[in-house]
Amino acid sequence: MIQYLQILLNAHRDEERGASAVEYGLLVALIAVVMAVGAAVFGTALNDLFNSVAGQI
Repeated sequence: MIQYLQILLNAHRDEERGASAVEYGLLVALIAVVMAVGAAVFGTALNDLFNSVAGQI
């Protein structure tokens, strides 16, 4: 009986590790999307700024 309970407890820990991995994966994907959107928005603005400064020089 004790061995059965130990097996159940160990299986529960493995499920938590799997859930943590999925959560970290979603977090990394969200960060990648935010970085891509930020690069698209600020990249254009910075390009315009640099072109304006280069034109003035």
